[in-house]
Amino acid sequence: VQLQASGGGLVQPDGSLRLSCAASGFSLDDAVIGWFRQAPGKERVGIASISGFDGSTFYVNSVRGRFTVSRDNAKNTVYLQMSSLKPEDTAVYYCAAVMARIISTMESTYDYWGQGTLVTVSS
Repeated sequence: VQLQASGGGLVQPDGSLRLSCAASGFSLDDAVIGWFRQAPGKERVGIASISGFDGSTFYVNSVRGRFTVSRDNAKNTVYLQMSSLKPEDTAVYYCAAVMARIISTMESTYDYWGQGTLVTVSS
């Protein structure tokens, strides 16, 4: 099982960025994918989750309405579309997977992790 997160970079406040999480070694149909982030000097926290089975999603309050998580099961890839970005969104973003059908943003839920991708929101 491998997860490859990509798409990070430098973006100005109020800008947009799309992260990708490419999965291999399992089918998204059988998994839940979570997005997490770790800001400088802070703990890693879950921000969004999607079921590969039925596409149901969950967002934490800090990103709800600005971030959208989606999946392309044919490509075995999950996306995190981020809009209206704020400096406080600056963090290393991670995707994680668990073979389950109940979405969650709890770190302990997940068994497999990708490497992080850095998002910097700054003018």
